[in-house]
Amino acid sequence: MSLPAGPFRFIALDVETANADAASLCQIGLACVRHDDAIEVFSTLIDPRQPFAPFNVALHGIGPAQVRGAPSFPEVLARIAPLLAPQIVIQHSPFDRGAIHRACHAHDLPEPGWHWADSVQIARRAWPEFSGNGGHGLAHLKQALGLEFTHHDAGEDAKAAAMVVLRAEAQTGLRLEELIAPARRARRVAAALVRPRT
Repeated sequence: MSLPAGPFRFIALDVETANADAASLCQIGLACVRHDDAIEVFSTLIDPRQPFAPFNVALHGIGPAQVRGAPSFPEVLARIAPLLAPQIVIQHSPFDRGAIHRACHAHDLPEPGWHWADSVQIARRAWPEFSGNGGHGLAHLKQALGLEFTHHDAGEDAKAAAMVVLRAEAQTGLRLEELIAPARRARRVAAALVRPRT
């Protein structure tokens, strides 16, 4: 599968791992959001060069047979890094960034200096009523927002994180850049948007 070609507003990223080691990436998914909010999904399997744990295989269905002949993490990173470098990269919780960084350390690669943002934090701003009432994980957001995706597939989960951002923009009337700004700055920006012109 070829990488989508930009320009994009932002890109959501999700990973799956082979075992409890966050560096054991076996799949990366990207959901690339265009300026008309259309989403293009890219995903690739990765040979983690590590054993698969039964729990993880049961969760995402990826095992040694599926990754046979798949590229290594350094190969995949070299391919996606130029696409992600100029973008806001959305993760749903800090796990994905941590896993990318752990995999970089495991392969003696520098951590990519991507501009990360967390769709959990964005969802908390858009739907504070979910705190203590289902929470802001993808499983609950799928039900509460009527999202259609297959959980624990990296491409599908990346698409879900992208959809959460788009729904949050619609819910709040704020753009992504405003949603990820510190709350005080976001309030000033929002006030400026609605302030009548004199």
